[in-house]
Amino acid sequence: MPKAQFITVSDAESGQKLLQYLERRLTGDVPKSAIQKWIRKGQVRVDKGRKKPFDRITAGQIVRIPPYTPGAISATVTTGTLKIVHEDESIMAIAKPAGLAAHGGDKITDSVTARLRSSHADAAFMPTLAHRLDRDTSGLLLAAKTYEALRTLNDCFAAGKVGKLYLAWVQGIWAEKGTVLLEDRLGKNGAPGQEKVHTGTGKTAKALVTGLISNHAHSLVAIQLLTGRTHQIRVQLAARNHPVCGDHKYGQSKKRTTMRLHCAAMRVMKTTITLAPNWSGSWDVPSDIFKQALCLLDDA
Repeated sequence: MPKAQFITVSDAESGQKLLQYLERRLTGDVPKSAIQKWIRKGQVRVDKGRKKPFDRITAGQIVRIPPYTPGAISATVTTGTLKIVHEDESIMAIAKPAGLAAHGGDKITDSVTARLRSSHADAAFMPTLAHRLDRDTSGLLLAAKTYEALRTLNDCFAAGKVGKLYLAWVQGIWAEKGTVLLEDRLGKNGAPGQEKVHTGTGKTAKALVTGLISNHAHSLVAIQLLTGRTHQIRVQLAARNHPVCGDHKYGQSKKRTTMRLHCAAMRVMKTTITLAPNWSGSWDVPSDIFKQALCLLDDA
Protein backbone atom coordinates (compact mmCIF):
# COMPACT_ATOMS: atom_id res chain seq x y z
CA MET A 1 0.00 0.00 0.00
CA PRO A 2 1.57 3.33 -1.04
CA LYS A 3 2.39 5.78 1.74
CA ALA A 4 2.74 9.54 1.83
CA GLN A 5 6.23 10.87 1.21
CA PHE A 6 7.89 13.70 3.10
CA ILE A 7 10.69 15.26 1.06
CA THR A 8 13.06 18.02 2.13
CA VAL A 9 13.64 20.64 -0.56
CA SER A 10 17.31 20.72 -1.55
CA ASP A 11 19.41 23.76 -2.44
CA ALA A 12 19.30 22.70 -6.10
CA GLU A 13 15.49 22.74 -6.07
CA SER A 14 15.02 25.97 -4.12
CA GLY A 15 13.08 28.80 -5.76
CA GLN A 16 10.76 26.71 -7.93
CA LYS A 17 7.02 27.09 -7.97
CA LEU A 18 5.36 24.23 -6.10
CA LEU A 19 3.69 22.88 -9.23
CA GLN A 20 7.00 22.91 -11.15
CA TYR A 21 8.74 21.16 -8.28
CA LEU A 22 6.17 18.36 -8.16
CA GLU A 23 6.10 17.96 -11.94
CA ARG A 24 9.87 17.48 -11.99
CA ARG A 25 9.82 15.16 -8.98
CA LEU A 26 7.03 13.01 -10.39
CA THR A 27 7.82 13.14 -14.10
CA GLY A 28 6.22 10.19 -15.87
CA ASP A 29 4.44 8.91 -12.75
CA VAL A 30 1.60 11.36 -12.08
CA PRO A 31 -0.19 13.54 -14.69
CA LYS A 32 -0.16 17.30 -14.21
CA SER A 33 -3.95 17.38 -13.76
CA ALA A 34 -3.69 15.00 -10.79
CA ILE A 35 -0.93 17.08 -9.19
CA GLN A 36 -3.04 20.21 -9.53
CA LYS A 37 -5.97 18.42 -7.91
CA TRP A 38 -3.76 17.31 -4.99
CA ILE A 39 -2.69 20.91 -4.37
CA ARG A 40 -6.23 22.25 -4.71
CA LYS A 41 -7.61 19.73 -2.19
CA GLY A 42 -4.77 20.28 0.28
CA GLN A 43 -3.27 16.81 -0.11
CA VAL A 44 0.09 18.41 -0.82
CA ARG A 45 1.47 20.27 2.19
CA VAL A 46 4.56 22.40 2.68
CA ASP A 47 5.77 22.51 6.28
CA LYS A 48 2.33 21.12 7.20
CA GLY A 49 0.51 24.03 5.55
CA ARG A 50 -1.51 24.38 2.37
CA LYS A 51 0.02 26.14 -0.60
CA LYS A 52 -1.06 27.35 -4.03
CA PRO A 53 0.40 25.90 -7.25
CA PHE A 54 2.52 28.95 -8.00
CA ASP A 55 3.85 29.57 -4.48
CA ARG A 56 7.62 29.21 -4.41
CA ILE A 57 9.42 26.73 -2.21
CA THR A 58 12.76 27.20 -0.49
CA ALA A 59 15.57 24.93 0.66
CA GLY A 60 14.85 23.13 3.92
CA GLN A 61 11.07 23.10 3.59
CA ILE A 62 9.36 19.72 3.89
CA VAL A 63 6.87 18.80 1.17
CA ARG A 64 4.23 16.15 1.76
CA ILE A 65 3.34 14.13 -1.34
CA PRO A 66 0.20 12.01 -0.94
CA PRO A 67 0.21 8.24 -1.57
CA TYR A 68 0.10 7.33 -5.24
CA THR A 69 0.76 4.42 -7.57
CA PRO A 70 3.38 5.27 -10.19
CA GLY A 71 2.07 5.19 -13.76
CA ALA A 72 3.18 2.36 -15.96
CA ILE A 73 6.13 3.23 -18.15
CA SER A 74 5.71 2.14 -21.76
CA ALA A 75 7.73 -0.93 -22.69
CA THR A 76 8.56 0.71 -26.01
CA VAL A 77 10.67 3.40 -24.36
CA THR A 78 14.29 2.95 -25.39
CA THR A 79 16.95 5.22 -24.03
CA GLY A 80 20.65 5.35 -24.74
CA THR A 81 23.48 7.35 -23.28
CA LEU A 82 24.43 10.97 -23.75
CA LYS A 83 27.88 12.39 -24.40
CA ILE A 84 28.65 15.21 -21.96
CA VAL A 85 31.27 17.61 -23.32
CA HIS A 86 31.29 20.08 -20.42
CA GLU A 87 30.03 19.99 -16.86
CA ASP A 88 30.42 22.16 -13.78
CA GLU A 89 28.37 22.73 -10.64
CA SER A 90 25.69 24.69 -12.53
CA ILE A 91 25.41 23.51 -16.12
CA MET A 92 26.21 20.65 -18.46
CA ALA A 93 26.67 20.71 -22.22
CA ILE A 94 25.36 17.72 -24.14
CA ALA A 95 26.44 16.55 -27.59
CA LYS A 96 23.08 15.89 -29.27
CA PRO A 97 23.30 13.62 -32.31
CA ALA A 98 21.22 14.33 -35.39
CA GLY A 99 17.96 12.38 -35.32
CA LEU A 100 17.47 12.49 -31.55
CA ALA A 101 14.67 14.77 -30.34
CA ALA A 102 15.44 17.21 -27.54
CA HIS A 103 12.05 16.59 -25.90
CA GLY A 104 9.70 13.63 -26.05
CA GLY A 105 6.11 13.61 -27.25
CA ASP A 106 3.12 11.39 -27.95
CA LYS A 107 4.98 9.46 -30.63
CA ILE A 108 8.55 10.11 -29.46
CA THR A 109 9.80 7.81 -26.72
CA ASP A 110 13.54 8.41 -26.97
CA SER A 111 14.81 11.95 -26.43
CA VAL A 112 17.50 13.93 -24.67
CA THR A 113 15.15 14.60 -21.74
CA ALA A 114 14.27 10.89 -21.47
CA ARG A 115 17.95 9.98 -21.36
CA LEU A 116 18.63 12.65 -18.74
CA ARG A 117 15.75 11.31 -16.67
CA SER A 118 17.19 7.79 -16.91
CA SER A 119 20.78 8.74 -16.09
CA HIS A 120 19.88 11.17 -13.27
CA ALA A 121 16.96 9.31 -11.69
CA ASP A 122 18.26 9.93 -8.17
CA ALA A 123 19.22 13.59 -8.64
CA ALA A 124 17.49 16.15 -6.42
CA PHE A 125 17.02 18.32 -9.52
CA MET A 126 16.98 16.55 -12.86
CA PRO A 127 19.15 18.46 -15.35
CA THR A 128 16.74 20.52 -17.45
CA LEU A 129 17.29 21.76 -20.99
CA ALA A 130 17.45 25.54 -21.30
CA HIS A 131 16.85 25.65 -25.06
CA ARG A 132 16.08 23.43 -28.05
CA LEU A 133 17.66 22.07 -31.20
CA ASP A 134 15.66 20.72 -34.11
CA ARG A 135 15.53 16.93 -34.14
CA ASP A 136 17.75 16.67 -37.23
CA THR A 137 20.26 19.27 -36.01
CA SER A 138 23.32 18.03 -34.14
CA GLY A 139 25.48 19.84 -31.62
CA LEU A 140 25.51 21.50 -28.24
CA LEU A 141 22.55 21.53 -25.88
CA LEU A 142 22.79 23.25 -22.51
CA ALA A 143 21.10 21.85 -19.42
CA ALA A 144 20.87 23.40 -15.95
CA LYS A 145 21.75 21.30 -12.91
CA THR A 146 19.93 23.51 -10.40
CA TYR A 147 16.79 25.61 -10.56
CA GLU A 148 18.83 28.77 -9.94
CA ALA A 149 21.05 27.91 -12.90
CA LEU A 150 17.97 27.27 -15.05
CA ARG A 151 16.56 30.71 -14.26
CA THR A 152 19.94 32.28 -15.04
CA LEU A 153 20.22 30.46 -18.36
CA ASN A 154 16.65 31.36 -19.30
CA ASP A 155 17.37 35.02 -18.52
CA CYS A 156 20.56 34.91 -20.61
CA PHE A 157 18.75 33.43 -23.61
CA ALA A 158 15.88 35.92 -23.29
CA ALA A 159 18.31 38.86 -23.12
CA GLY A 160 20.38 37.67 -26.08
CA LYS A 161 23.44 37.11 -23.90
CA VAL A 162 24.23 33.64 -25.23
CA GLY A 163 26.65 33.46 -28.15
CA LYS A 164 25.67 30.71 -30.61
CA LEU A 165 27.74 29.54 -33.57
CA TYR A 166 26.47 27.00 -36.08
CA LEU A 167 28.13 25.30 -39.04
CA ALA A 168 26.18 24.22 -42.10
CA TRP A 169 26.88 22.73 -45.48
CA VAL A 170 24.54 24.43 -47.93
CA GLN A 171 23.67 23.76 -51.54
CA GLY A 172 25.41 25.88 -54.16
CA ILE A 173 28.38 28.22 -54.04
CA TRP A 174 28.17 30.88 -51.34
CA ALA A 175 29.41 33.95 -53.21
CA GLU A 176 29.15 36.55 -50.44
CA LYS A 177 32.49 37.88 -49.20
CA GLY A 178 33.15 38.30 -45.50
CA THR A 179 30.31 38.28 -42.99
CA VAL A 180 26.82 39.31 -44.08
CA LEU A 181 23.69 40.05 -42.07
CA LEU A 182 20.55 38.09 -42.91
CA GLU A 183 17.38 39.81 -41.73
CA ASP A 184 13.85 38.57 -42.38
CA ARG A 185 10.42 38.39 -40.83
CA LEU A 186 9.43 34.81 -40.14
CA GLY A 187 5.89 33.49 -39.73
CA LYS A 188 4.33 30.05 -39.50
CA ASN A 189 1.42 28.47 -41.35
CA GLY A 190 0.01 25.05 -42.17
CA ALA A 191 -2.11 22.41 -40.47
CA PRO A 192 -1.17 21.23 -36.95
CA GLY A 193 1.81 18.92 -37.18
CA GLN A 194 2.60 20.11 -40.71
CA GLU A 195 3.49 23.73 -40.01
CA LYS A 196 6.21 25.41 -42.04
CA VAL A 197 7.99 28.66 -41.32
CA HIS A 198 8.10 31.22 -44.13
CA THR A 199 9.64 34.62 -44.74
CA GLY A 200 7.66 37.81 -45.25
CA THR A 201 5.58 38.30 -42.12
CA GLY A 202 5.99 37.68 -38.41
CA LYS A 203 8.83 38.25 -35.98
CA THR A 204 12.20 39.66 -37.01
CA ALA A 205 14.98 37.10 -37.43
CA LYS A 206 18.64 38.08 -37.65
CA ALA A 207 21.78 36.06 -38.27
CA LEU A 208 25.36 36.68 -39.39
CA VAL A 209 26.66 34.30 -42.06
CA THR A 210 30.29 33.82 -43.10
CA GLY A 211 31.42 31.66 -46.01
CA LEU A 212 34.27 29.31 -45.11
CA ILE A 213 35.00 26.86 -47.96
CA SER A 214 33.28 25.59 -51.10
CA ASN A 215 33.54 22.60 -53.38
CA HIS A 216 31.94 22.09 -56.78
CA ALA A 217 28.37 21.92 -55.45
CA HIS A 218 28.27 22.86 -51.76
CA SER A 219 29.56 25.50 -49.37
CA LEU A 220 30.40 25.42 -45.69
CA VAL A 221 29.14 28.47 -43.82
CA ALA A 222 29.27 29.65 -40.22
CA ILE A 223 26.13 31.18 -38.72
CA GLN A 224 25.96 33.38 -35.64
CA LEU A 225 22.38 33.53 -34.43
CA LEU A 226 21.30 36.95 -33.20
CA THR A 227 17.71 35.80 -32.62
CA GLY A 228 16.29 32.36 -31.91
CA ARG A 229 13.26 31.75 -34.13
CA THR A 230 11.86 28.34 -35.04
CA HIS A 231 13.82 26.82 -37.97
CA GLN A 232 15.47 30.21 -38.43
CA ILE A 233 18.76 29.14 -40.02
CA ARG A 234 17.10 26.64 -42.33
CA VAL A 235 14.45 29.10 -43.53
CA GLN A 236 16.76 32.08 -44.00
CA LEU A 237 19.31 30.08 -45.98
CA ALA A 238 16.65 28.38 -48.10
CA ALA A 239 15.11 31.78 -48.88
CA ARG A 240 18.44 32.73 -50.49
CA ASN A 241 18.56 29.55 -52.58
CA HIS A 242 21.14 27.93 -50.30
CA PRO A 243 19.14 25.35 -48.33
CA VAL A 244 20.98 23.26 -45.77
CA CYS A 245 22.14 19.98 -47.29
CA GLY A 246 19.89 17.13 -46.18
CA ASP A 247 17.03 19.45 -45.17
CA HIS A 248 13.89 17.63 -46.33
CA LYS A 249 11.50 20.32 -45.08
CA TYR A 250 12.94 23.46 -46.63
CA GLY A 251 15.36 22.08 -49.23
CA GLN A 252 15.11 19.92 -52.32
CA SER A 253 16.67 16.82 -50.80
CA LYS A 254 14.69 13.69 -51.71
CA LYS A 255 16.99 11.08 -50.19
CA ARG A 256 16.88 10.47 -46.43
CA THR A 257 20.31 11.79 -45.56
CA THR A 258 21.72 13.48 -42.46
CA MET A 259 21.03 17.20 -42.29
CA ARG A 260 24.34 19.08 -42.21
CA LEU A 261 23.51 21.67 -39.55
CA HIS A 262 25.48 21.64 -36.30
CA CYS A 263 25.65 23.85 -33.19
CA ALA A 264 29.43 24.09 -32.84
CA ALA A 265 29.97 26.61 -30.04
CA MET A 266 28.14 28.45 -27.28
CA ARG A 267 29.31 31.21 -24.99
CA VAL A 268 27.34 31.75 -21.80
CA MET A 269 28.13 33.02 -18.31
CA LYS A 270 31.79 33.66 -19.26
CA THR A 271 32.21 30.08 -20.45
CA THR A 272 32.80 29.07 -24.07
CA ILE A 273 32.02 25.47 -25.04
CA THR A 274 32.92 23.99 -28.42
CA LEU A 275 32.08 20.79 -30.28
CA ALA A 276 33.32 19.88 -33.75
CA PRO A 277 30.76 18.14 -35.99
CA ASN A 278 31.07 14.39 -36.45
CA TRP A 279 30.95 14.58 -40.24
CA SER A 280 33.16 12.54 -42.55
CA GLY A 281 34.03 12.19 -46.22
CA SER A 282 33.16 15.17 -48.38
CA TRP A 283 31.31 16.71 -45.40
CA ASP A 284 34.40 16.77 -43.18
CA VAL A 285 35.32 20.11 -41.58
CA PRO A 286 39.13 20.55 -41.53
CA SER A 287 40.52 21.44 -38.10
CA ASP A 288 41.98 24.74 -39.32
CA ILE A 289 38.62 25.76 -40.79
CA PHE A 290 36.89 24.83 -37.52
CA LYS A 291 39.32 27.03 -35.58
CA GLN A 292 38.73 29.84 -38.07
CA ALA A 293 34.99 29.57 -37.47
CA LEU A 294 35.40 29.66 -33.69
CA CYS A 295 37.25 32.97 -33.98
CA LEU A 296 34.01 34.51 -35.27
CA LEU A 297 32.40 33.91 -31.87
CA ASP A 298 35.42 35.39 -30.11
CA ASP A 299 35.13 38.54 -32.23
CA ALA A 300 31.40 38.97 -31.59
